[in-house]
Amino acid sequence: MRYFFFFIVICLGAQAQEIGFDEDRKEKVSTTFKSGYLINLKTTETIHKKELDFRVDHRFGDIAGKAGGAKTFFGLDQSTDIRIGFDYGLTDNLTIGIARAKGAGTAIQLLEASVKYKFLEQGLNQGSPISAAFFGSAVSSGMDPSEDPYSPVAFQKGIHRLQYVSQLILARKFSSSFSLEVLPTYVHRNFTAFGDQNGFFSLGVGGRLKMTKRMALVADYQLPFRDTEYLEKVWGNKYYNALGLGLELETGGHVFHLNFTNATAIQESQIITETTRSWGKGEFRWGFSIARRFSFDKSK
Repeated sequence: MRYFFFFIVICLGAQAQEIGFDEDRKEKVSTTFKSGYLINLKTTETIHKKELDFRVDHRFGDIAGKAGGAKTFFGLDQSTDIRIGFDYGLTDNLTIGIARAKGAGTAIQLLEASVKYKFLEQGLNQGSPISAAFFGSAVSSGMDPSEDPYSPVAFQKGIHRLQYVSQLILARKFSSSFSLEVLPTYVHRNFTAFGDQNGFFSLGVGGRLKMTKRMALVADYQLPFRDTEYLEKVWGNKYYNALGLGLELETGGHVFHLNFTNATAIQESQIITETTRSWGKGEFRWGFSIARRFSFDKSK
């Protein structure tokens, strides 16, 4: 947590710089974030109408700690999660998506369907002081069910395989260099381990600090409001909040993210509920994201 607040302090220092907005213009703020994703969080950005965003996310193993170090080439010999996804713009403010992920929690072979709708845009001088969007996803596991009836993957019915995430994304571009977002989130799992909660709330916070024309620092943090005392006592797992720090690079047509996080998973439903690695123990990993956008609008 202290790393994230250190990042925010640096970002707020950028407010002493020129804001970069034309106060005489009555237009909407554009590109609050450069991508629809930070590291572990979504942003308010949507795909333009008739555009397709192809994205590949990859997470390696622990850099240090008991499972890391030179014996695993600092995690590069391992892969905790891989995700391949497609997002399509039905309108400029409405994006739908599908994805397939390896999965890094107890559930694997994950298939995701999602929707994001931006219903409020920040004004440059007048109008709303923030941008706002809704993100919702449903994730299903295709793995064989466990024979242990107390396991979180002992699926007895098809509906037990489903997990849902609902997020309200509130963002503000404070200057041409700095953007901040807050994400109240609700997670619901139809089937869980014995003694675990099916549904609970979480709060995400993320920011972006532009360093050069094509490079920015990004960071995000997840704070679940969940009682894990029983799970830690009975199952022996200690849960941590997901913290991500990274570098965002735009290469012209591509947006490349190089990041470090203690979350092993890529899907929100697993990041929030099953992060069992600690930054303090060196159990963080290198990851990257590559995105490429294609336009099917013949008028452009």
